[in-house]
Amino acid sequence: MSHLGSIACKVTNLKHLTQLHANLIQNSLHHHNYWVALLLTHCTRLHAPLAYTHLIFNSLPCPDGYVFTSMLRYYSQLGAHSEVVSLFKQMQYCGIRPAGTFVYPVLIKLAGEACIVFHAQVVKLGHFQDRYVRNAIMDMYAKYGPVKFARKLFDEMPERTLADWNSMISGYWKWGDEVEARRLFDVMPEWNIVTWTSMVTGYAKKGDLESARRYFDEMPEKSVVSWNAMLSGYAQNGFAEKALRLFDDMITAGVQPNETTWVTVISSLSLHGDPCLADSLVRTLDQKKIHLNCFVKTALLDMYAKCGNLETAHRIFDELGVYRNSITWNAMISAYTRVGDLTSARELFDKMPEKNVVSWNSLIAGYAQNGQSAMAIELFKDMTATKDLKPDEVTMVSVFSACGHLGALKLGNWVVNILNENHIKLSISGYNSLIFMYSRCGSVEDANRVFQEMETRDVVSYNTLIAGFATHGHGMKAIELMSKMKGEGIEPDRVTFIGVLTACSHAGLLEEGWKVFKSIQAPAVDHYACMIDLLGRVGELDEARKLIESMPIKPHAGVYGSLLNASRIHKRVELGELAASKLFELEPYNSGNYILLSNIYASAGRWEDVERVRGKMRKVGVKKTTGWSWVEYKGEIHKFIVGDRMHKRSDDIYRLLSELGRKMRRNGYMADKSCVLRDVEEEEKEEMVGTHSEKLAICFALLVSEVGAVIRVVKNLRVCWDCHTAIKIISNLEGREIIVRDNNRFHHFSNGLCSCKDYW
Repeated sequence: MSHLGSIACKVTNLKHLTQLHANLIQNSLHHHNYWVALLLTHCTRLHAPLAYTHLIFNSLPCPDGYVFTSMLRYYSQLGAHSEVVSLFKQMQYCGIRPAGTFVYPVLIKLAGEACIVFHAQVVKLGHFQDRYVRNAIMDMYAKYGPVKFARKLFDEMPERTLADWNSMISGYWKWGDEVEARRLFDVMPEWNIVTWTSMVTGYAKKGDLESARRYFDEMPEKSVVSWNAMLSGYAQNGFAEKALRLFDDMITAGVQPNETTWVTVISSLSLHGDPCLADSLVRTLDQKKIHLNCFVKTALLDMYAKCGNLETAHRIFDELGVYRNSITWNAMISAYTRVGDLTSARELFDKMPEKNVVSWNSLIAGYAQNGQSAMAIELFKDMTATKDLKPDEVTMVSVFSACGHLGALKLGNWVVNILNENHIKLSISGYNSLIFMYSRCGSVEDANRVFQEMETRDVVSYNTLIAGFATHGHGMKAIELMSKMKGEGIEPDRVTFIGVLTACSHAGLLEEGWKVFKSIQAPAVDHYACMIDLLGRVGELDEARKLIESMPIKPHAGVYGSLLNASRIHKRVELGELAASKLFELEPYNSGNYILLSNIYASAGRWEDVERVRGKMRKVGVKKTTGWSWVEYKGEIHKFIVGDRMHKRSDDIYRLLSELGRKMRRNGYMADKSCVLRDVEEEEKEEMVGTHSEKLAICFALLVSEVGAVIRVVKNLRVCWDCHTAIKIISNLEGREIIVRDNNRFHHFSNGLCSCKDYW
């Protein structure tokens, strides 16, 4: 036995350990608790393989508390947290208590919010006087709450260690109590690096970087963790340049960066988006022979992706191989969606071994931001059907945006129900996106309701609702909302004035519009464009031209676009030609400008000029944008183009269209063929305008909707004059409210009238 004890004292590597194990087997001692506990202690110290350690532990049919405790130490050192919990439960089942108290701090930390169970147990077993156990319990209350329980334990301590003080300070910062964290800091008998770093971290997370930097600079001694805390503060609050300057100071001070430092610095460069700085950092990593673990490589991947170097990003992604985690996959998916490569993003998404909410959010946002709103909603439907996965606010913001762009109110209401069912709390940004959705879906009343229910509003909240009022033609409401905004101490910005001026234009409020325009200290070119549009609406085209000529800044396409549209409405051919000539210079590939000028010529019967404009389009290589109209029905979007016969209910649609045509003609309707850009037979012209996409969409909606229900149609281009006239008559004939959103505004048709007052 003494011989074996001598061997046990000399074990310094795994070979020695296996020799000791062999000797124990030869002496039939490998089933004794004492020797097995000793072997397990050596396994922990030497980081022995898990399989070998398991073999030793499992060799005992009835391990005692010392053996269990030794195995718990091994698991704890290995970081195998679930195994620690499982083994402890096995001990409890066998009625065995661990030797000593070491395992309780580990278990308490692993238990998190459920640590109250262990609190009761350690008190019952008399272990609560152990300072490590006591600190672990107090620390958990400080982290998970109620923090007052932690404070009660702290106040009852006969002696407090630095760790106890630091736990309480960190706890108060966790719960946002800056005052109490600062008070404890001030009364502490002494401070260490952890104390100072807690203050830096607390202020940095609060966004008070000035205070964080003051504590950082006052630190008598700094560790790499302290530097990382300040670096992270700058990085997470968007101060990439300050983070990089601090990193230079860190290198100058001779502090060796660790992997956390590199990840933070690389993340700062990602925010900076400068490829040259990125390459410079990579050269530094190479020169210093920095070990690139999966976290550093993932940060590099994200940096290259945000700098636009997807080739290098994907190369790092491939290099990671089995070390790819959800963060890596998500970074790559986001990289592809950022450049609009949704095919590659979807391929990666489908290949992901395990998707989390960030993965779904990345792809949903990618579809929504790249004009594929219908796909974003379909993907969201798939997400909601996935078990054990709940959407969050980020998801909802993207889906609200997608519903808004589609104008799909019923889908939007379904999404709101999902929001409520999952008890998802919205921030100001989330509420703003909900206001946007309702406004764009034609329900400005719901948008206003959400706005009124908000406890706190920002400038975006006001701007979003003002824009909603503008597109619906509620000029006075927009002006009143801007006054309320000022009353709440929120200053209007450039976007606010654009919204209010647009609202004045759509409502024909010339006097009010001039007043708002003149109140702007330095009007931007967009404000001039809105004013030109307003003057054009009321027929003051010469005044509009004078305003353009007096502009102190160079007019952009929006200014001349407003003049061109006004010229179309008021049939001012010469002004239309002037505006179009400027637009052909500014945006030669915008088909809408050619079409508007063609409409002006067609209305005047100048077919040679129409053909000349069309010839210019062909020469430049401009193609007319296809006009689409769509309606929502049973959670699906039904799209139509002119003369469309692809829909499964086309026969019914055209039958109804024919019936409506006969009724409309009996009520005095005559097709307006002025927008047909070809000099063809009158009958052919009537057929062409008679099957425009919005007419087909409305007929489909009449077929499938309940009697008296509101019909909502979205069109990607302006509604033509003939369709506008026809929809007014249909609204009267069918006794329906028909809401049409074109690319300029909302048209509310009811009882033979339109909210735009026939100007758009």
